Amino acid sequence: MVVVPAGTFVIGSSAAEKAWAASHGTTMGSVADEEPRLSVSLRAFALGKYDVTRGEYSAFVRETGRATFGGCGHDGYPWVLDTALSWERPGFPQSDRDPVVCVSWHDARAYVAWLNSKVHGSSYRLPSETEWEYAARGGTSTWFWWGDDDSGATRHAWYKDNADGHTHPVGLRPANGFGLFDIVGDVWQWTADCYADYAKNPADGAPVDPGSSCLKGWRVDRGGSWLHRAWMLRPATRERKPDEFRDRTMGFRVAKTL
Repeated sequence: MVVVPAGTFVIGSSAAEKAWAASHGTTMGSVADEEPRLSVSLRAFALGKYDVTRGEYSAFVRETGRATFGGCGHDGYPWVLDTALSWERPGFPQSDRDPVVCVSWHDARAYVAWLNSKVHGSSYRLPSETEWEYAARGGTSTWFWWGDDDSGATRHAWYKDNADGHTHPVGLRPANGFGLFDIVGDVWQWTADCYADYAKNPADGAPVDPGSSCLKGWRVDRGGSWLHRAWMLRPATRERKPDEFRDRTMGFRVAKTL
């Protein structure tokens, strides 16, 4: 894991950034939830250097016997489960170093609970949405962590134009300023938060209502994926999915309280 230093940043995106995104594949309505912009101060925390890999998730399943059931979505909306697909059989080849996919928010929470059971007193968890964006920016305030346009996307992330329709092993693209690999692209990453207006976000970066129940079951996921366009690689991009959502584009990353 990587220690993400304490700091203050402004969550969300400017009007100019939203207008740019709307002109590069989305609509103003789709990015309207990237405001109001808020200044947030966070304590230091740790975050996985990489997304949780297929090999790591496999060890969890072997030890806990967690059932694989219900199938997996085939690349987003409409969310239609294909019962032939699972984290073991996502429909494309994966190595043990590829990020695990086809995992729900509940699967991700079960994984971090398993980690906590391994070491007494440990505090692994899913990151809050605010922590995730702060970490993804890597100390920058630009539209992408590498600059203010998508010209560097192919060099820095796996997305629709270069991923060839599947995930890729973690760590093949450069790390951001905090030393985090694939923080955008390759797979979407679950956060702890219920989806809500930014006005409800705690000023200390804590998650919004991290309990077991959310309106419509919606949880926030972040980061873009191998399937999606470059505009989604912006750290400000927000997505929401039902907590039972399993898809070939969805994975997760582990945080830890220090």
